[in-house]
Amino acid sequence: MEPGALTRGMENSIGFLSLLPPILAIGLALLTRQVFLSLATGLWIGFVILAGGNPVAGTFDTIDAIVSVFESAGNTRIILFTLIVGALIALIQRSGGVAGFVNWLMGKLETVSDKAESRGQRKLVELLALGTGLLLFIESNISIMTVGALYRPVFDKLGIPREKLAYIADSGSAPSSILIPFNAWGAFIIGLIAAQSGLDDTPLNIFIGATLLNFYPMLVILILVFVILSGRDIGEMKSAEARAKETGLLNRKDAQIMMGDGASNVEPKTGVSAKARNMLIPIMLMVGLMIVFLMMTGGGWTSLKESGVFGTLSGGSGSKSVLYATSFAVLGAMMLYKIGGQLGIRESFHTVLSGMSGMVPLAILMVLAFALGSLCKELGTGLYVAETAKGFISPALVPAMIFLISCFVAFSTGTSWGTFAIMIAIAVPLAQGMNVSPTLAIAAALGGGVFGDHCSPTSDTSIIASMATANDHIDHIRTQLPYALIGGAITTVLYLILGFFGA
Repeated sequence: MEPGALTRGMENSIGFLSLLPPILAIGLALLTRQVFLSLATGLWIGFVILAGGNPVAGTFDTIDAIVSVFESAGNTRIILFTLIVGALIALIQRSGGVAGFVNWLMGKLETVSDKAESRGQRKLVELLALGTGLLLFIESNISIMTVGALYRPVFDKLGIPREKLAYIADSGSAPSSILIPFNAWGAFIIGLIAAQSGLDDTPLNIFIGATLLNFYPMLVILILVFVILSGRDIGEMKSAEARAKETGLLNRKDAQIMMGDGASNVEPKTGVSAKARNMLIPIMLMVGLMIVFLMMTGGGWTSLKESGVFGTLSGGSGSKSVLYATSFAVLGAMMLYKIGGQLGIRESFHTVLSGMSGMVPLAILMVLAFALGSLCKELGTGLYVAETAKGFISPALVPAMIFLISCFVAFSTGTSWGTFAIMIAIAVPLAQGMNVSPTLAIAAALGGGVFGDHCSPTSDTSIIASMATANDHIDHIRTQLPYALIGGAITTVLYLILGFFGA
């Protein structure tokens, strides 16, 4: 995830009060399921605190903070990308591409099993969805959007609850992106490592070494594979599976779907032949252009000659590339459907506007989440948590404590990249001063950051997972969190073992 301003104001912590806005926002969201109100409340409380308890000044500052979200080009690009993806989804549905893909995939699956509801067929679909997400490690949001667009109609036909698809899409995005150094995530982290002093190896080698010790994202993927193959669910995911099986409801009855009707329920045009290529070509165009634009924004031909393909990709801008790719994919889809006779230009534009309108609730949610993330940086939330913990940990506990603190910071702020920026700068000198491996400390910081990106209600990755799968956002968080906590608990134990053995 690309934050607006990663480190601004980290030195200006106001102490324990800096924890109140994110804790209040997250607690209210999980308790009431009213995510918009919860984020707005946490945001307002934070600015009232900064205003010295003055509610009037805090209200004005809250409004100004929401406007300031758009001062960050990265934030604005992500919000625009969200709207444009809605247009692309609506176009694909209107052209009959979704219906065609479902018919094609279901036909293929019939060769595996006689019944559309069979467990073997369901396992295959879920593994295909996970595999697709893992392969698209170039950019986490592209991974989520592709899995959501391709597999949501198939999951619906098989009666699999939306919560399960959101879990699969989310678990195959950030966890895979962090494990591959040749993308924007890798470039950013390598840059943070390079800024540290006293390291005895190159930043790339240290990052690769840290990746091998970054247990949390590996466990996320392994736990998901186990869930798919065994069919065993826990907590509210188990209830969601029972609901879908017994009532046929893919979402909870009172769910607040993170996608408006304009983008989620576009019927194919009457008389249009349902063809899978009307879906697959735009999606493949989007993914292919993503790689092209990553190369272009990473230095183009000059960088390609000097650094090679992976070096150029790692230097590219994820937010620019994803926005450019989706924009051109929409134009390409419009041309494809015009040539194929599915949609005229005027009808395509009408569909584009309808699809974008369906994403407005999500765009508002992302604005509030970005504003809260910036507020936490201004309050110094992450720095306060990290600095407080430094005073009472022993060398053996350092890796586990760095992981747990990073989890808390990332979950509270909703930004993995912001957590990386805060925690790597603290973890490396802390490890060096306490005779702990800096590589292990970096791995722990990275894993904790991914935990927040994976399951925080304010993370844009989690929000997009809810949107791409037409799911209730808090239902997604509540059903996914138990699995994330299991992975986090196992990771903590592993870091405790390594810490006590002096690894």
